Amino acid sequence: MKLILSVVFAAAVLGNSARADIQNFDHTPVGALPAGWLAGVTGKGNPKWAVVHDYKALSESNVLKQSGEGAFPWCVNTKAIIKNGFVEVKFKPVGGKEDQAGGVVWRFQDPDNYYVARANALEDNVTIYHVIKGVRTEKGRAAIKVLPNKWHHLRVDFHATKFVVTLDGAQMLEWNDDLIKDAGAVGVWTKADSVTLFDDFESGGK
Repeated sequence: MKLILSVVFAAAVLGNSARADIQNFDHTPVGALPAGWLAGVTGKGNPKWAVVHDYKALSESNVLKQSGEGAFPWCVNTKAIIKNGFVEVKFKPVGGKEDQAGGVVWRFQDPDNYYVARANALEDNVTIYHVIKGVRTEKGRAAIKVLPNKWHHLRVDFHATKFVVTLDGAQMLEWNDDLIKDAGAVGVWTKADSVTLFDDFESGGK
């Protein structure tokens, strides 16, 4: 599975120029993923990513939902291959006993190598990590109330080795890292049994 995803992702990178993308998921059929998006998991598990109808969506009427379980489920847009730029999303944690997390990924090379920042409604914090060869390493953490069943706005600006994480308009973290230098895909992320909704995904840069 991992090998197949890596091959498909590599082909997508070669076939798409770096370009910005705005996705509210409203033009994607319910039960599907947007064109050019790939879903999977770092580590073991059975994530379930799909666009669903939600009359409470920020931009009616669809959202992207993760409702399965896995170590670190991810869903990335292979049409947006970015080295320096930004990625942001609105997310709402709606379930999960172990975790209630919503995150964004950038410079995604393959299922085992990327950066991720996430907010967690059970832990009430925002954290930034790098994932290298499938190993997730925490590099910074900030305490903040993250309410369940409420929409939050998570954004990361990344340029060269500097990353800035913002939640609901407030800067949470700054971090410098040079382990992944190449352009990569951007997308969204959850953890464990998190049931999370995503809407109004946007990225830009080159």
